[in-house]
Amino acid sequence: MTGADLTSSGAPDAALVAAVARGDAGAFRLLVDRHMAKVHRVAERMLSDASEADEVTQDAFLKLWTNAGRWRPASHGGGVLPWLRTIATNACLDRLRRRRFVSDEPAPERADDAEGAAQLLDRSRLANIAKGALATLPDRQRAAIVLTYYEELSNADAAQTLGLNVKAFESLLLRARQALREAVARSGVTAADLREVA
Repeated sequence: MTGADLTSSGAPDAALVAAVARGDAGAFRLLVDRHMAKVHRVAERMLSDASEADEVTQDAFLKLWTNAGRWRPASHGGGVLPWLRTIATNACLDRLRRRRFVSDEPAPERADDAEGAAQLLDRSRLANIAKGALATLPDRQRAAIVLTYYEELSNADAAQTLGLNVKAFESLLLRARQALREAVARSGVTAADLREVA
């Protein structure tokens, strides 16, 4: 594939990664444009901190830049996004583990800047309850919920991201759902209330 072909937004990830391995900054920019928002979204949901999510996302793409020559698609024609998600998820799990060693205090909640009608305030309250309940889960359970429900990955893809087989992932997800249900119930909110903010 020629350099001109790579500048089109339709170039497959594998061709772009191969070009990045040869030092092609244009191909790297295309991959960043294509996948950065998705990688950042996983990191922000796991860490509940946009600044830390920025760092994780930058680190994931730095690894792509420096290790592009070693990347191989998981399946024929497979993209690089699952690999980037795995890097970001593992980095988030590491950061969450470090937080526990630094402090036993939960991360402070950010102030809600939204102003508006009572419905917006209620939606914000429910979203904060859901976010708070998610933050109480053990790290790998939180990752299972984020990857499955927020990122809408299949169980097989989420299992691959976490380095688990599908049965082990499904068991983890079952425990995560139960723990999340219990955390939400402690706040006096029902699952039906949360469906509108999911």
